[in-house]
Amino acid sequence: MKLSSLVLLFSVLSIATFAQSVKTYQVKSPDGKIDITVTTGKTVSWSVKHEETDVILPSIISMSLDKGDVLGKNVVVKSAKTVAVNQAIKTPIYKKAEVKDNYNQLVLTFKGDYGLAFRAYNDGIAYRFVTVRKGNITVKNEEANFNFKDDDKAFLPFVNDYRNHDKFNTSFESHYDNINLSAIKKDTLAFMPVLVDLGNGKKAAILEADLQDYPGMYVTGSQDNGLKGVFAPYPTEEASKGINYVVSKRANYIAKTKGMRSFPWRVVVISTEDKQLANNDMMQRLAEPSRVKDISWIKPGKVAWDWWNDWNISHVDFKAGINVPTYKYYIDFAAANKLEYIIIDEGWSDDHDLNKFKLDVQEIVNYGKQKNVGVILWSTWYAITRDPDELFAKFSKMGVEGFKIDFIDRDDQKAVSSLYDLAQKADNNHLLVDYHGMYKPSGMQRTFPNVINCEGVKGLENMKWGVDNQPGYDVSIPFIRMMAGPMDYTPGAMRNASKAAFRPVNSNPMSQGTRSHQLAMYTIFEAPLQMLSDNPTTYREEQESTDFIAAVPTVFDETVALDGKVGEYVSIARRKGNTWFAGAMTNWDNRQIKVDLSFLGDGKYKAILFEDGVNADRDGTDYTRKVITVTSKDHLDIKMASGGGWAARFEKL
Repeated sequence: MKLSSLVLLFSVLSIATFAQSVKTYQVKSPDGKIDITVTTGKTVSWSVKHEETDVILPSIISMSLDKGDVLGKNVVVKSAKTVAVNQAIKTPIYKKAEVKDNYNQLVLTFKGDYGLAFRAYNDGIAYRFVTVRKGNITVKNEEANFNFKDDDKAFLPFVNDYRNHDKFNTSFESHYDNINLSAIKKDTLAFMPVLVDLGNGKKAAILEADLQDYPGMYVTGSQDNGLKGVFAPYPTEEASKGINYVVSKRANYIAKTKGMRSFPWRVVVISTEDKQLANNDMMQRLAEPSRVKDISWIKPGKVAWDWWNDWNISHVDFKAGINVPTYKYYIDFAAANKLEYIIIDEGWSDDHDLNKFKLDVQEIVNYGKQKNVGVILWSTWYAITRDPDELFAKFSKMGVEGFKIDFIDRDDQKAVSSLYDLAQKADNNHLLVDYHGMYKPSGMQRTFPNVINCEGVKGLENMKWGVDNQPGYDVSIPFIRMMAGPMDYTPGAMRNASKAAFRPVNSNPMSQGTRSHQLAMYTIFEAPLQMLSDNPTTYREEQESTDFIAAVPTVFDETVALDGKVGEYVSIARRKGNTWFAGAMTNWDNRQIKVDLSFLGDGKYKAILFEDGVNADRDGTDYTRKVITVTSKDHLDIKMASGGGWAARFEKL
């Protein structure tokens, strides 16, 4: 970290205008293209420009505490300090081995023991409140505004599945509504991230980072082409309702927390090409560094999963289901294909009491160890929080490798704090955590690398009951949801259907789109713990596809976003060691794209290619496998069918 002088990479201006108390400050990105302006006086407002484009117009921010104390009202600036940072962050369980962290920062300290930090990166900005008060404070509300110049179109995932009639109880799964800001209906909530189209190829994504001991931010429409933050009030009464832990009453404040702390970052990522959004590192830069001192025990990998395929194995001499022979079959499949884990999903225990077994878990764990396959157990959030210290210690001693913790469906302060607490206690017992029914991760995976994946995505499970336009969603999330961190989409369907042929089926479900569309997900979707969602019998019948999936790593050394357009198509390449992997997907439109192989570097490569077959528009399982030799000077012409895709592995010769 280097302290900068005011004449170096940015300037801080203190300009008296109209009244002595009004001051204006600026901080620019290292490349000088992004400019944050902060005005202080009766209020604090911020605005952002990218070159000549107004990204955010002046927008008021504040934080209201109890007893009428408002941080950001009638402010008196005590100091304005600047710093320039240019460093690298090691990221061993990520899509690249190292992240460049280069920004200019302005910290304003105000009378009243609080301040604001603003950071300008070459690809976006972030700000956060900081308080330095003794004891605890009660936050009644936070004012976060994002005002835009025009009535821009935005991609917004709206809350649409209230649990217990509470709009803050939701699964955080929704397709995107691509609508004008003015069309946002009153009292609707969209969860993060959201993406705003600024025109002329530029876009602005709104996110939050380092969300700890505080509620997550939603947005809703505001006047003057704006979005404003909304936060879940603190829960005061809760109850177990089925497998959900729901809120029946909430307080008139959003958080009670330590008075000496930093609050979550409010983030705007700015792109000039859509593909930049598919390879963004803002969450890694802004998250608290790892609290896990020794990460050597954390093992990313792939999982043979049971629930999506309804335990539907066949050609065996036992009754398939939630029983020991079935899970030994899954373990044998995982071992044969060098998969690291299996998951025992819902049904192995009482949903509310993990000490009440319905299955001989120990026998399955022991069998897995013989085959070098780890076992991960499913649990509701309610069940694991009854006594996490004892439960984690017990199952770790049994040899269980981790927990898939499900049906959280909240991001109020209590839920957020609980997930960090569970991550720490899991680490204490060397257990992995996969959070389902989960809000966007917002940097948690850097702070606790044992949180190996998070849901917060409308994934493949929805094919069991049917949704419209899943391929369009598949080529939207790499540019939006994936910026917030890894996502447990659970790909791998081997029954693949065209738009006309698809139908919802629970027990033998199918996917929308082609086989190559599914294979491409293993490279495109970030998931340090990645599922194989279909059943082992089917994978054995489709060994060619299974071999390709099994060879794709779940963490990488380098990532290159090749091309794409939000909601239309995406293509990404990733490197592990000397081997490159690449994938492309399209929406329901058939499409032809050109893939430039310049990312390969020197030498010749053996390319194993999976392409949509000539009849894939009618039968989604139709694909062609090719093996060719290529160099970095080559270009590949890729034809994708409706809902199609392309997947490749490049082995250096």
